[in-house]
Amino acid sequence: MRIKQVSLLLAALVLMSFGLPKNIQKKVDKEIKSVFNVETFSFNAKEIPLEITKSLPSKFGNNNFFKIENNNQLLGYAYLAKAPSKTAQFDYLVLLDKDLVVLKTKVLIYREEYGGEIGSKRWLKQFMGKTQNDSLRYGDNIIAISGATISVRSMTNAMNNLLESLKILHSKRIL
Repeated sequence: MRIKQVSLLLAALVLMSFGLPKNIQKKVDKEIKSVFNVETFSFNAKEIPLEITKSLPSKFGNNNFFKIENNNQLLGYAYLAKAPSKTAQFDYLVLLDKDLVVLKTKVLIYREEYGGEIGSKRWLKQFMGKTQNDSLRYGDNIIAISGATISVRSMTNAMNNLLESLKILHSKRIL
Protein backbone atom coordinates (compact mmCIF):
# COMPACT_ATOMS: atom_id res chain seq x y z
CA MET A 1 0.00 0.00 0.00
CA ARG A 2 2.81 2.45 0.91
CA ILE A 3 4.54 1.89 -2.46
CA LYS A 4 1.31 2.74 -4.28
CA GLN A 5 0.97 6.05 -2.42
CA VAL A 6 4.58 7.01 -3.13
CA SER A 7 4.14 6.06 -6.80
CA LEU A 8 0.99 8.17 -7.09
CA LEU A 9 2.69 11.11 -5.41
CA LEU A 10 5.69 10.87 -7.74
CA ALA A 11 3.44 10.62 -10.79
CA ALA A 12 1.49 13.71 -9.68
CA LEU A 13 4.70 15.67 -9.12
CA VAL A 14 6.02 14.72 -12.56
CA LEU A 15 2.77 15.74 -14.24
CA MET A 16 2.67 19.06 -12.38
CA SER A 17 6.27 19.89 -13.31
CA PHE A 18 5.49 20.13 -17.02
CA GLY A 19 4.21 23.35 -18.48
CA LEU A 20 3.70 26.76 -17.02
CA PRO A 21 1.42 27.47 -14.09
CA LYS A 22 -2.13 27.99 -15.35
CA ASN A 23 -2.34 31.67 -14.34
CA ILE A 24 0.95 32.48 -16.10
CA GLN A 25 0.06 30.44 -19.20
CA LYS A 26 -3.22 32.33 -19.55
CA LYS A 27 -1.43 35.71 -19.50
CA VAL A 28 1.24 34.49 -21.93
CA ASP A 29 -1.39 33.16 -24.36
CA LYS A 30 -3.23 36.48 -24.30
CA GLU A 31 -0.06 38.43 -25.10
CA ILE A 32 0.95 36.06 -27.91
CA LYS A 33 -2.49 36.32 -29.53
CA SER A 34 -2.37 40.10 -29.33
CA VAL A 35 1.24 40.66 -30.44
CA PHE A 36 1.29 38.10 -33.25
CA ASN A 37 -2.35 38.70 -34.22
CA VAL A 38 -3.25 35.00 -34.19
CA GLU A 39 -5.98 32.97 -32.56
CA THR A 40 -4.22 29.60 -32.69
CA PHE A 41 -0.56 28.82 -32.28
CA SER A 42 1.77 26.19 -30.92
CA PHE A 43 3.93 27.01 -27.94
CA ASN A 44 6.77 24.57 -27.42
CA ALA A 45 9.90 24.67 -25.29
CA LYS A 46 13.04 25.39 -27.30
CA GLU A 47 15.80 23.15 -26.03
CA ILE A 48 19.18 24.79 -25.51
CA PRO A 49 22.12 22.41 -24.94
CA LEU A 50 23.11 22.34 -21.26
CA GLU A 51 26.79 23.02 -21.95
CA ILE A 52 25.76 26.27 -23.68
CA THR A 53 23.24 27.40 -21.06
CA LYS A 54 25.96 27.35 -18.42
CA SER A 55 27.86 30.11 -20.25
CA LEU A 56 24.85 32.40 -20.84
CA PRO A 57 24.20 35.51 -18.72
CA SER A 58 20.44 34.71 -18.67
CA LYS A 59 18.96 31.52 -17.32
CA PHE A 60 17.67 29.18 -20.00
CA GLY A 61 16.12 26.06 -18.57
CA ASN A 62 13.03 23.95 -18.80
CA ASN A 63 9.90 25.94 -19.45
CA ASN A 64 11.24 29.44 -19.91
CA PHE A 65 12.15 29.74 -23.61
CA PHE A 66 9.59 28.79 -26.24
CA LYS A 67 9.10 28.73 -29.99
CA ILE A 68 5.82 30.22 -31.16
CA GLU A 69 4.52 28.74 -34.41
CA ASN A 70 1.37 28.98 -36.50
CA ASN A 71 0.75 26.39 -39.22
CA ASN A 72 4.35 25.15 -38.85
CA GLN A 73 5.64 28.68 -39.54
CA LEU A 74 7.93 30.25 -36.94
CA LEU A 75 6.38 33.46 -35.62
CA GLY A 76 8.88 34.14 -32.87
CA TYR A 77 9.94 33.28 -29.37
CA ALA A 78 8.79 33.81 -25.79
CA TYR A 79 11.16 34.13 -22.85
CA LEU A 80 9.86 33.97 -19.27
CA ALA A 81 11.94 34.68 -16.21
CA LYS A 82 12.05 36.21 -12.76
CA ALA A 83 13.99 39.27 -11.69
CA PRO A 84 14.63 40.55 -8.17
CA SER A 85 12.79 43.50 -6.70
CA LYS A 86 13.49 44.91 -3.23
CA THR A 87 12.39 41.90 -1.16
CA ALA A 88 10.84 39.51 -3.68
CA GLN A 89 10.97 38.65 -7.37
CA PHE A 90 8.70 39.55 -10.27
CA ASP A 91 7.83 37.41 -13.28
CA TYR A 92 8.20 38.90 -16.73
CA LEU A 93 7.69 37.92 -20.35
CA VAL A 94 9.63 38.98 -23.44
CA LEU A 95 8.18 38.28 -26.88
CA LEU A 96 10.64 38.26 -29.79
CA ASP A 97 10.07 38.04 -33.51
CA LYS A 98 11.81 35.34 -35.57
CA ASP A 99 14.79 37.70 -36.05
CA LEU A 100 15.15 38.06 -32.26
CA VAL A 101 13.86 41.64 -32.12
CA VAL A 102 11.95 42.49 -28.93
CA LEU A 103 8.28 42.96 -29.77
CA LYS A 104 6.94 43.29 -26.26
CA THR A 105 7.88 43.00 -22.62
CA LYS A 106 5.33 42.49 -19.88
CA VAL A 107 5.54 42.17 -16.12
CA LEU A 108 3.26 39.22 -15.41
CA ILE A 109 3.33 39.16 -11.61
CA TYR A 110 4.74 41.87 -9.35
CA ARG A 111 4.89 40.98 -5.66
CA GLU A 112 5.94 44.23 -3.94
CA GLU A 113 3.90 47.12 -2.58
CA TYR A 114 6.18 49.67 -4.28
CA GLY A 115 7.81 49.76 -7.70
CA GLY A 116 4.95 48.22 -9.63
CA GLU A 117 5.17 51.13 -12.09
CA ILE A 118 7.69 49.08 -14.06
CA GLY A 119 4.70 47.09 -15.26
CA SER A 120 3.26 50.10 -17.09
CA LYS A 121 3.01 49.78 -20.86
CA ARG A 122 4.54 53.22 -21.22
CA TRP A 123 7.72 52.29 -19.35
CA LEU A 124 8.04 48.83 -20.92
CA LYS A 125 7.80 50.30 -24.45
CA GLN A 126 11.46 51.29 -24.06
CA PHE A 127 12.46 47.72 -24.78
CA MET A 128 10.49 47.37 -28.03
CA GLY A 129 12.70 47.07 -31.09
CA LYS A 130 15.81 46.20 -29.07
CA THR A 131 18.09 43.55 -30.55
CA GLN A 132 21.08 41.49 -29.55
CA ASN A 133 23.28 44.42 -30.64
CA ASP A 134 21.75 46.90 -28.18
CA SER A 135 23.12 47.83 -24.78
CA LEU A 136 20.71 49.20 -22.20
CA ARG A 137 21.83 51.69 -19.56
CA TYR A 138 19.78 52.76 -16.56
CA GLY A 139 19.35 56.52 -16.51
CA ASP A 140 20.67 56.86 -20.06
CA ASN A 141 18.56 55.02 -22.62
CA ILE A 142 16.36 53.46 -19.92
CA ILE A 143 14.28 55.93 -17.93
CA ALA A 144 14.42 55.79 -14.14
CA ILE A 145 11.23 55.60 -12.06
CA SER A 146 11.15 57.27 -8.65
CA GLY A 147 10.29 54.65 -6.03
CA ALA A 148 11.14 51.75 -8.32
CA THR A 149 14.91 52.08 -8.61
CA ILE A 150 15.71 48.50 -7.64
CA SER A 151 13.09 47.00 -9.96
CA VAL A 152 14.08 49.28 -12.87
CA ARG A 153 17.77 48.39 -12.49
CA SER A 154 16.84 44.73 -12.17
CA MET A 155 14.68 44.73 -15.31
CA THR A 156 17.37 46.65 -17.22
CA ASN A 157 20.02 44.12 -16.16
CA ALA A 158 17.72 41.21 -16.99
CA MET A 159 17.05 42.59 -20.47
CA ASN A 160 20.77 43.23 -21.08
CA ASN A 161 21.53 39.65 -20.03
CA LEU A 162 18.81 38.32 -22.32
CA LEU A 163 20.03 40.35 -25.30
CA GLU A 164 23.61 39.18 -24.69
CA SER A 165 22.41 35.57 -24.37
CA LEU A 166 20.50 35.87 -27.65
CA LYS A 167 23.66 37.20 -29.30
CA ILE A 168 25.62 34.16 -28.10
CA LEU A 169 22.88 31.72 -29.15
CA HIS A 170 22.66 33.37 -32.56
CA SER A 171 26.45 33.28 -33.05
CA LYS A 172 26.44 29.54 -32.22
CA ARG A 173 23.61 29.05 -34.74
CA ILE A 174 21.23 27.74 -32.08
CA LEU A 175 18.73 30.48 -32.94
